Amino acid sequence: MSADRNTTTNTKASCPVDHNAPAATAPHSRPECPVDHTQRQQAPSFAQSLFGTSNQPEAPKCPVDHADGEKSAPINPLNMMPQLTQDMHADQTTPLSTEREFSTIPRSNAEAVWEYPSPQQFYNALARKNMAAPEEYVDVMVDIHNFLNEGAWNEVLKWEARHKECLMPRLTRLQGRPNDLSPMARFSSWIHGVRPFDRHDWYVDRCGKQVRYVIDYYEGVPEGDTPVFNLVVRPAIDDFSSLTDRAKQLWDDAKEKYLS
Repeated sequence: MSADRNTTTNTKASCPVDHNAPAATAPHSRPECPVDHTQRQQAPSFAQSLFGTSNQPEAPKCPVDHADGEKSAPINPLNMMPQLTQDMHADQTTPLSTEREFSTIPRSNAEAVWEYPSPQQFYNALARKNMAAPEEYVDVMVDIHNFLNEGAWNEVLKWEARHKECLMPRLTRLQGRPNDLSPMARFSSWIHGVRPFDRHDWYVDRCGKQVRYVIDYYEGVPEGDTPVFNLVVRPAIDDFSSLTDRAKQLWDDAKEKYLS
């Protein structure tokens, strides 16, 4: 966990597999990148190569389109995505897995958890947006997509731990807003010149009360061959309770930094 937490919780996340270990990493070890970096030396950045962008100035963003309105396919109101097919795409040459992994994120109004898209669905989401999708990278892209979302949910739970009245918060729905800078991200871009490559708004059910969280996704400075991502997770200031949570977190961070 890292960095400037001014009213936010930041998570520093690297890719989920350790290149140097023949076996899976221990649960609390820092995961590293599953991509063979020697095969992509031409790529300008990890996010550009894995999230389907080129050398154009547009920032990389999540290839699974959580924003509505641009296509005619029916939109799922829970994640603001079209229903993604498991069929092979016309331009696809290699079959991809259609198996979906279960997350650890509980769904609202259901005794179940959210499911992540399969590699085939992920590929189809990329193709739908006319984004480059190297088939050999799709499994890795899905791993990273899932890994970052698990990290985001863990940060949400840290905020929710302030509210002892609800022991089981649940994710009701989410929406991707890659083209909408949050006020914090906009201010940070003025100071540091860096913009997030994606933004999600997550709507959490706190035992009957809806709380909106804003998550900004940044590509961090690589550590050697290991790409790094930073997540800035915080409750949106939609009500006095969220404002109080942000103020308390700011105070806690100041105490930790200056008084510990």
